[in-house]
Amino acid sequence: MRAGFGRDHRNEAKPQAQADMPVTVAVDAMGGDHGPSVTLPAALKFLEETPDARVIAVGLDASLKAALAKLDSPALDRLTLHAASEVVAMHESPADALRKKKDSSMRVAINLVKDEVAQACVSAGNTGALMAISRFVLKTLPGIDRPAIAAQLPTRQGGLVTVLDLGANVNCSPEQLVQFAVMGTALVAAMDGIERPSVGLLNVGEEEIKGNELAKRTAELLRASGLNFYGNVEGNDIYKGTTEVVVCDGFVGNVALKASEGIATMLYEMLKAEFTRNVLTRLVALVAYPVLRAFKHRVDPRRHNGATLIGLKGVVVKSHGSADALAFQHALRKAYTEAAHGVQDKIAQRMAVMSALTPAPAAVAAVNDA
Repeated sequence: MRAGFGRDHRNEAKPQAQADMPVTVAVDAMGGDHGPSVTLPAALKFLEETPDARVIAVGLDASLKAALAKLDSPALDRLTLHAASEVVAMHESPADALRKKKDSSMRVAINLVKDEVAQACVSAGNTGALMAISRFVLKTLPGIDRPAIAAQLPTRQGGLVTVLDLGANVNCSPEQLVQFAVMGTALVAAMDGIERPSVGLLNVGEEEIKGNELAKRTAELLRASGLNFYGNVEGNDIYKGTTEVVVCDGFVGNVALKASEGIATMLYEMLKAEFTRNVLTRLVALVAYPVLRAFKHRVDPRRHNGATLIGLKGVVVKSHGSADALAFQHALRKAYTEAAHGVQDKIAQRMAVMSALTPAPAAVAAVNDA
């Protein structure tokens, strides 16, 4: 029987770094489906709940001022507007966004992180453009070939599991998947205080003989890596909380994520349809309302909004494009917490250790061929 490693992190203490210095988050206020009508209210609500945080909202000057004029908050003095003249469209080519829109709200926000004016950036904009611009401007940490998209998903025990990559890298090498594992363990160690998080490799079966060549080679490297490698895990292990970190390539990870989101939405809609079918079921729904409300809260994807573009020299968090104010607020909180915990430093430290311990690919190949 597999043991579950999930933990409930909802009552974790705030990071110690908060007491040392404020954390400033740069926000691409124009990104996403709703722009300033969502990003600015979310930023103010976040600031009200986080007294030592600051937010720089980047966007078209007139749009920001018009949206802000409708809002009132005791945290207004900790929100700064920063003008940009361009906006990256949701379906714009990442290459065009990188080359042609150097004064976009997205790029200006990322530049603020590069210039150390802000310690983190949050955007609900075009994912491909955000990754391309972030990688170009911030660069990757030493030892990291490619950034990955990492997110924390809920488990049955009420804890969280960190899964990566969720779509940034469709084609990966075994060595890159090991890098993802190192980054994932550093993220969990920094955020949750688990020094040696367990790592599972997402596969089509638990046995070592299962999977394609990529999975088999990756498993070999993970077993020799010094990480707390659990072994292969299957899709249902993600939500069991079998391991604290689950590693996969971006193609598999994105399919798994979108399928999970679809199932959660379908279950809620099916329950709602059954309880509103007729007068009798509506009466039953009134009795069951507290349970239904708790269920909706537990599976609500807004509470887990925000995926980290991990492996960069700076904290960048991608919010869902259709996020409402509550969801965007969670993305802001994620970015703030990662910056306060010094996630980049933790990744760099672990990569340095891994570089000393992990044999070069040529050496591993020679051993395998012997």
